Amino acid sequence: MLQDLTLDTLKQAATLFAKELSESPIPDFYGATDDKAIGAYIEQRFKLYLEELYVFVRGNADSIDLPELEVDFKATSTNQPQSLSPFKNASQKVYGLGYHLLIFVYSKTDEDSTRAANLEIKRTLFIKREYTADWQTTKGIIDILDLEGNVDDLVAFLEERNLPLDEIGRVALANRIIEKRPNLGYLTISNALQWRLQYSRAIQQAGQVVGIENLGD
Repeated sequence: MLQDLTLDTLKQAATLFAKELSESPIPDFYGATDDKAIGAYIEQRFKLYLEELYVFVRGNADSIDLPELEVDFKATSTNQPQSLSPFKNASQKVYGLGYHLLIFVYSKTDEDSTRAANLEIKRTLFIKREYTADWQTTKGIIDILDLEGNVDDLVAFLEERNLPLDEIGRVALANRIIEKRPNLGYLTISNALQWRLQYSRAIQQAGQVVGIENLGD
C-alpha cells in the first residue's frame, strides 16, 4: 500500500532519486543541447518516481507540481541555473512566489563509448516559500526599514526597482511592507510576463542560511 506524500518524505525521495538518476545512462539525450527539454525530462521522471511510492495530488499544466504540499519542481543546468515561473503579481518579488521550490541542479556529459548521456545531479535544494523572493529587492527594503524609512521611501524604491505596479499599487505595497516586514529572499527574479528565476545565490547559500536546505551534493 502506497504512503501519503509529505514534505519530509518528498525530500527523502528527492535525495534518493538524484542518486539513482546520476547513475543511469540515458541514450536519448546523447548529444542533446536543449537544457529546457532535459530539465522537463528530469521533472517528469521524478513525478513518475514519486507515483511508484506515494499517494499525492499531481498538479496540472496551470498549477504547481504538488498543489497540496505547495511545492513546484525545477530542474536546471549548472551552466545557467535558471527557469521560468508564472507571474501572479508584483508582490511576489517582495514576499516570495507563494510556494516552495524543489530544485535539481544537473550537469550533463556524453559518454562516447556507450553513446549515452549522463545527467549527474550536482545539488538538490529545497527553498521554503518564505525565502523565494528577489534578493536585491528584499535587501533594499530591509535596509530602508532598518534606517527607519517610511512609506514615501519605500514607494520611491519600488519605482526605482521598476516593479510592474502603478502608483496606487506601489503605495499599497509600501503600506503592506510597513505592516509586515519581508524576509530576505535568495532568488534573482527578472521582470517579465513570466518571472525568470535565477538560482546561483541560492545554490551558494544552500545549507548555510535559514530557508534553503541542501538535500545532497
